[in-house]
Amino acid sequence: MTAQAPIRSGYGARTTAREVLAHRDLSGAIALVTGGHAGIGIETTRALAEAGATVIVGARATDPARAAAAGIARVEVDRLDLLDPASIDSFAARFVASGRPLHMLVNNAGIMAPPLRRDARGFESQLATNHLGHFQLTARLWPALRAANGARVVCLSSRGHSRAGIDFDDPQFERRPYDKWIAYGQSKTANALFALALDARGEPHRVRAFAVHPGAVMTDLVRSLPAEELQAIRARLVGATYKTTEQGAATSVWCSTSPQLDGMGGVYCEDADIATPVGADSTQLGGVRPWAMDPDAAERLWALSEEWTGVGLEA
Repeated sequence: MTAQAPIRSGYGARTTAREVLAHRDLSGAIALVTGGHAGIGIETTRALAEAGATVIVGARATDPARAAAAGIARVEVDRLDLLDPASIDSFAARFVASGRPLHMLVNNAGIMAPPLRRDARGFESQLATNHLGHFQLTARLWPALRAANGARVVCLSSRGHSRAGIDFDDPQFERRPYDKWIAYGQSKTANALFALALDARGEPHRVRAFAVHPGAVMTDLVRSLPAEELQAIRARLVGATYKTTEQGAATSVWCSTSPQLDGMGGVYCEDADIATPVGADSTQLGGVRPWAMDPDAAERLWALSEEWTGVGLEA
């Protein structure tokens, strides 16, 4: 595991995805971006494709996704519903059956702060979509990741992880009152812990994993929020550096491609650099909290995720 400390990448909060990829040639590389048709996702797709990669976009609604990606070369769209285990398995099976290696998997799709909903298995929707769906997808794509002989998995976390760690006693809000923001924070911590545990398993196979905070970006992710709540959040974040979607995609693209990260993994990144660890009681907006870097919690979550999904990595 790489040390959780900045490496002075030379980039920053205003760096764009295109700037990260300046003069890079990704011809022949295969990338997969969940939710790669909207918001930060489509800028991730665009940047990788413009650099020469073939990009598969996993989308719940394929027609709007194809329309959004029209005009971007080397983009393929296939149906993927992260709340539907059968859809995940079918999507992954189609890709693996194609015989192509997978060099970059960007687990980008997500939901934020909806009312309490559950998937068909009874799992709370934010943990199910943001973490478990991507856990199952990554496990099913494991043969293609290994076949790349040098792959990277990027898990979109958020500074929302600072709101909550994993409540291992009641992760699905079956006994405690549902709080949409605590649930969101838990799911974003899960994304970071997933990257940590996946990297430990992937390193011997040259599969490295990273967690990413894209920055404060106003996208369709806020669609569940009433207007007055959204306004209150903006007021609370006075002083935050808001990013464009292209700036928001920079860290995902950096973690997916940068030679600066060769031989590294298992870290939480922001502003196209490895983030600084901060204390549990920190009030600063950036940095990564202790519960999102805890290897014991990562292993505990991994074991539960295997139990919940019935899926693990193939030997």
